[in-house]
Amino acid sequence: MTGLKPWFDARSLREKRLLVVMVVLLAVTLVWAGIVRPVGDALSSTEERHAAAVVRLGEAEAAVAAIRAGGRLAPLGASLADTVRARADQAGFPLGDLSEDGPDRVRVRVPTARPGALTRWLASMEAAGVLVEQATLTDNGDRSVAAQLVLRARRS
Repeated sequence: MTGLKPWFDARSLREKRLLVVMVVLLAVTLVWAGIVRPVGDALSSTEERHAAAVVRLGEAEAAVAAIRAGGRLAPLGASLADTVRARADQAGFPLGDLSEDGPDRVRVRVPTARPGALTRWLASMEAAGVLVEQATLTDNGDRSVAAQLVLRARRS
């Protein structure tokens, strides 16, 4: 350290300024790489784990409610088409097409959905009394799928 002061004093004014700027930039880089980045990554990881925990909690609560119901299904409150449309909106799936094939049967096209979310939605629909008669899932190439579904209401 004692040799650093004479060496620094021997530099020209321009070199001194450049060295000071270099030390400041080095300090900023070390703070960013040593503190800001790791803390940001930790927060992001925590948010993802929290979101996954919230989804698991909802699934567990739905399973408990189904067990408490004892397998009894409540009748659909509206027509099958209205029920499917409302549940798709609630789940966040855009419906490309929904057409009725009769009083208790509909054809549905979902242009894009995450595969895991779509299968959970279909499972919840079956738990509510809407059966999947036919399902065709096609890969969109962007980690999502398109679905062609034929759904019908369960008869009591």
